[in-house]
Amino acid sequence: MMLTSSAQAIGLFIATNIDDIIVLSLFFARGAGRPGTTLRILAGQYVGFAGILAAAVLVSLGAGAFLPETAIPYFGLIPLILGLWAAWQALRDDDDDDAKVANKSVAVWTVAAVTFANGGDNIGVYVPVFLNVGPAATAAYCVVFLVLVSVLVLAARFVATRPGIGEVLERWEHILFPAVLIGLGLVILYSGGAFGL
Repeated sequence: MMLTSSAQAIGLFIATNIDDIIVLSLFFARGAGRPGTTLRILAGQYVGFAGILAAAVLVSLGAGAFLPETAIPYFGLIPLILGLWAAWQALRDDDDDDAKVANKSVAVWTVAAVTFANGGDNIGVYVPVFLNVGPAATAAYCVVFLVLVSVLVLAARFVATRPGIGEVLERWEHILFPAVLIGLGLVILYSGGAFGL
């Protein structure tokens, strides 16, 4: 029974987080060559994902007042604003290489905010699962998910540091990073019905 639950948890994690590899790879490209980038990304991913799990558990326990379903799409504003800020910084910077290097730091809170904002689909999927499996299995799912967060970050680091891929990501991250965040924010807002469509 425990093996089946673990396998289901792994499958559920992969299905709901595979898209994060692209976003995390861009964070790695943004912080390339800066000491502590991996630890900051890992910490941010854990903080953001812990928020996702807390929200899913609270909602599944009937605490919907803390996170009404109608509020979830508006978390898309977080990556949208961060993407617009990154685009503004990229446009503001001239071709001075020192300025570009100086703006490549990755903050824990930025990774956490993007992770949490991108977790609306996770919350929507996890809540019915948690309601159906009971408290013990929910705790087991959460443990498996938290272990897999580090695997996800390492997979994104692997992708970002492959010869060719790493260079492309680093060369174009000043365009890709804001574009992906803006797109992600708009998708979260639109798919959640924030635009009333």
